[in-house]
Amino acid sequence: MLKLHLPPSPATLSAQANEVLLVTNADLREPANVTCWPTQRDYEARLGVALKKLGYQMKRAHAVNNERGHGFISSQKEGSDLFAAIDPDAPVIVLLTAWQYSHHIAPSLVHHRGPILLLANFDGTWPGLVGMLCMAGCLTSLERPFSRLWSETFDDAFFHQGLETWLRDGAVSHKTDYLRPVAPTHPVVASEAGQIGRQVGEHILRHKAIVGLFDTFCMGMINGVFPLKAMVDIGIPVESLSQSALLVEMAKVPPALREACLAWYEVRGMQFQFGEDGRRELTREQVLEQCAMMIAMARFVKRFGLSAVGVQYQQGLKDSCAASDFAEGAIGNQERFPIPDENGDTIWPDRAIPCVNEVDMGSAIPQVMLGQLLEGLGLPAETTLHDIRWGSDYQGTFYWDLEISGAVPFAHLKGGIAGATGYRQPAMFFPYGGSTIAGQGKAGRFIWARAHYEGTQVVMHIGTGTGVELPEGEFERRRRATNYEWPLLNAVLDGVSRNDLMAGHQSNHLTIAYVDEALLPEVLQAFVARALTQNIKVYTAGDAWQLLSK
Repeated sequence: MLKLHLPPSPATLSAQANEVLLVTNADLREPANVTCWPTQRDYEARLGVALKKLGYQMKRAHAVNNERGHGFISSQKEGSDLFAAIDPDAPVIVLLTAWQYSHHIAPSLVHHRGPILLLANFDGTWPGLVGMLCMAGCLTSLERPFSRLWSETFDDAFFHQGLETWLRDGAVSHKTDYLRPVAPTHPVVASEAGQIGRQVGEHILRHKAIVGLFDTFCMGMINGVFPLKAMVDIGIPVESLSQSALLVEMAKVPPALREACLAWYEVRGMQFQFGEDGRRELTREQVLEQCAMMIAMARFVKRFGLSAVGVQYQQGLKDSCAASDFAEGAIGNQERFPIPDENGDTIWPDRAIPCVNEVDMGSAIPQVMLGQLLEGLGLPAETTLHDIRWGSDYQGTFYWDLEISGAVPFAHLKGGIAGATGYRQPAMFFPYGGSTIAGQGKAGRFIWARAHYEGTQVVMHIGTGTGVELPEGEFERRRRATNYEWPLLNAVLDGVSRNDLMAGHQSNHLTIAYVDEALLPEVLQAFVARALTQNIKVYTAGDAWQLLSK
């Protein structure tokens, strides 16, 4: 006779009447969790006060671990064990005040039946908003309904009203009418610009645009790992590569070629903040290793016939070599050290190689599509993703702080290569160091986009915006409130407010490409028509809708 033996299930943690369970998720890296814990503890106290005013009690679903120095969930196993012990119908608030790895708890949230509120602080230094947007995108792609809420202080009318509504109804919703669906039969497809986009889309469906990714899961971003069918359906399949192979290829790059690469950027004016202690300062050896990485990445592009390349960049690689940031930004720039293949022939001369930062497929899709379209039109084709890091008012206007965690193409910076500074990546995250490409994002008009998936359907939000060079003092304030070592773009998104984006965006990332203002309507029209042709469900964001018929 068969006998089934299963581990005993833990006692169920339930919420009594007028009680809410609190879950706190954060990083895989313990130094980051310890650093961020005091801020989390402060916001927990604020949330407890707010709940008490509304007649509710907050119950922590998991204990603070004093030996580890924090009370965060920091692994998928911890998250799975926690939710196995929680009443599946209990109301749960997931409080996010730092970067978090969504996969720690997202699979468990999918099977949780009770109402879920993703609650984030809105702060530059402690960016829970970034973590919340990532978790929101993950749950959307996993098709699990949830609510979201955000606040700077947890003591404003917007926050109190939203929290009260969620407690009463089990859900709180926000207006997302800034997003408008574009039908496949929209007149833009038949326009002159739209026909250009349609032709490019049909060409790609026939010939494919292969994206080579060195490992395909980064920092818990389930929303950045698309089903392969979704990528195949739009003509952008993935070539799955291993970061161990990248390290092997890097070792083949001789010292003289590494030195020539670094000297090329120094001659053109990039300022590296070199020191002597590699444990906490940037060293020349770290950047030479990054040059080897860029050369190795380009050789894979040629070897596999790739249209773009991306490096996972975090776990594993960070413990093996210098960070990938300089290599990523430099390879994605049209003006670039002439990278030779094994036979001495230059790879992609005078062409930007799109670099998919953090192997985020939701960024890969618009990066490849915008880059190819712009290059085909004879326009600057550099693209990058940015974190939606923070934002605040300046003289009556809200400016986003878009800040990628390391590097952008030089063409996106004020002053180009000469306007770039190389700082060491923070030792807390990158023990082997490596240079960033930091500077002020240049002024100019741009198209922004972000793809996510629902089932196997690719969905893309497309909008326009303006990069603004804020005065030095204000720019410096924002740099110091975020990560000083990283490039920062201040921007206005046309017709999309702060709360619009927080309510409807499905990622912590968005992709941008600069476009001359006179050409922006036509390029947007071609881009939208191309996306529709490639079987992508398109929503325009804000004022972009009006530009479709301009």
